[in-house]
Amino acid sequence: MSSLLKITALCTLSTLALAGCTTHTLSNIDTSKTKPIKMVHVHQVSAQGVGQKIGTILMHDSPEGLVIRTDLRGLPSGERGFHVHENHSCEPAMKDGKMAAAMAAGGHLNSNQAPNHGTPMTGHLGDLPALKVAANGTAKVKLIAPRLTLADVQGRSIMIHAGGDNYADTPQPLGGGGERIACGVS
Repeated sequence: MSSLLKITALCTLSTLALAGCTTHTLSNIDTSKTKPIKMVHVHQVSAQGVGQKIGTILMHDSPEGLVIRTDLRGLPSGERGFHVHENHSCEPAMKDGKMAAAMAAGGHLNSNQAPNHGTPMTGHLGDLPALKVAANGTAKVKLIAPRLTLADVQGRSIMIHAGGDNYADTPQPLGGGGERIACGVS
């Protein structure tokens, strides 16, 4: 009888222990503290249209500003101009009488009415830190746009230019970034 009593006691303790256990499902997780994240698919662009996908950009708000994480490939190595443009399009459009890559994106986002192109702290709101592309054509970097939020870039385009950006309007306008080579819409 003592073994039956031991088995009964063991079963009772097991039942009590299991009753105190809980499982966590997605419905148990407090999502009110998670940050909204925006993913932008980036494509090559040319005067003929939007081409092959070359990666993604993830963005989310932080106390320091908009955090931008790039995972891109197939770009020319070196420093590239990187901007938020005013329109939600990467399509070609006319410029100086001929079709040009991603011109439907419009100009740099300039809702703050800055008189000149400049640094991410002084120029147009769309002036982002330069994108540094590795020798193998990849750009896996984290950048901060201190004056932007996710709401500011919603319905806009993110542009990568062929050249670097000197954050000035001289010797060439808009930092000398030149042609638009890659674009994504938010």
